[in-house]
Amino acid sequence: MRRDLAISGVARHAERPARSIACLAFVALLGVAFWAGAVWIAEQFMQTPGLF
Repeated sequence: MRRDLAISGVARHAERPARSIACLAFVALLGVAFWAGAVWIAEQFMQTPGLF
């Protein structure tokens, strides 16, 4: 390994941007799945006769 890469830390953090984008995409997917489930459960309660 070259000395300037080791000193600046470039060699260790080369894949970091790809990981952060993948993490953000995963969190967004979890958020969408959560709200889709919440909407589905709310619709099921609203369609149940006799509750309201």
